[in-house]
Amino acid sequence: MMTIQFKAIITTVFLFLLTAQVSAAVSKKGEFKGAMQTEYPSWFKEGFLEFNEDIKEAAKENKRLMLVFSQPGCPYCNALVERNLSQKNIEQKVRTNFDSIAINMWGDREVTFTDGKQYTEKTISKKLKVQFTPTVLFFDEAGKIILRLNGYIPPRRFNVALDYVVNRQEKKMSYRAYVKANLPPGKSGGLNKQDFFMKAPIDLSLKAGKRNKPFAVFFEQKHCPSCDVLHNKILVDKYTRDIIKKFDTVQLDMWSNETLVTPEGIRTTAKLWAKSLDIKYAPSLIIFNNQGKEVIRSEAFFKVFHVQGMFAYVFDEGYAKEPSFQRYLADRAKYFQGQGKSVDIWNYKTIHDKKSIKK
Repeated sequence: MMTIQFKAIITTVFLFLLTAQVSAAVSKKGEFKGAMQTEYPSWFKEGFLEFNEDIKEAAKENKRLMLVFSQPGCPYCNALVERNLSQKNIEQKVRTNFDSIAINMWGDREVTFTDGKQYTEKTISKKLKVQFTPTVLFFDEAGKIILRLNGYIPPRRFNVALDYVVNRQEKKMSYRAYVKANLPPGKSGGLNKQDFFMKAPIDLSLKAGKRNKPFAVFFEQKHCPSCDVLHNKILVDKYTRDIIKKFDTVQLDMWSNETLVTPEGIRTTAKLWAKSLDIKYAPSLIIFNNQGKEVIRSEAFFKVFHVQGMFAYVFDEGYAKEPSFQRYLADRAKYFQGQGKSVDIWNYKTIHDKKSIKK
């Protein structure tokens, strides 16, 4: 028969081996996938990094200044170069009409902005509230920002943006009106519906200065292939849907006369509210906290990790501790990797985000 002492030794060894196995499983770090390094074209300029001088230098050749804010490993920046600027007509248009300079949003090079003040690349990025990369800024000859593109937009839309700036259309109409006139909807159907969208009548007014939940507004339009991608590849994801359902969520046709009440208590139409919010594209997503303050918006092309991250950023009130959405995303990725989960930022695959979301 086994002695009590021997049984204790066997039990201790078993628990030690079990603990070692569990520790090994937990310590296995998840992979980080989807990052892509980008080499900007040789015709991009180093510039003076004194933007008033860069603007003057460009104007001598009847050009304008285009700044591209990027970061290492950004797949959307890679798409801008390899999908957009690699197309001959777009490349020729940019090279002929712009002096283009890339800015690393985490870089330490010194720059002098149009206000005459000195910054580093990372502090000017913070001042300009660059939350997505690439962010593209176009300047006129007086140093005014004519147009800002927050995040990657596909070639067709990017080409329309270039034409708006090249042809000095800012003197004639808003960019929103220009897009409507020059970027007709593609072949598609009506609005895609989701079970988490609020039913009409839409009332987003604040009660005692707040709502019970944060809320999100999807501005879309009919005949919108990009909206179809959003619904069919991103909003079908179970865990993304789970976090969205923690919000009051509204879908609006950005061109419709559907009536609603805004967070400020103003009765208006979807079309007029979209205009006042400077909504240019469909789909565009704006996420507000429960006090009616806009926290973040997306008007660009994104995959699951970024969309899920935007909702988590607001729901967890990550913006209160970390004003940089990109740093928040980096920490979020590290959290998942620490849990042994792989992160793919350039895919439609999901990540189960159970622990990092408050109940």
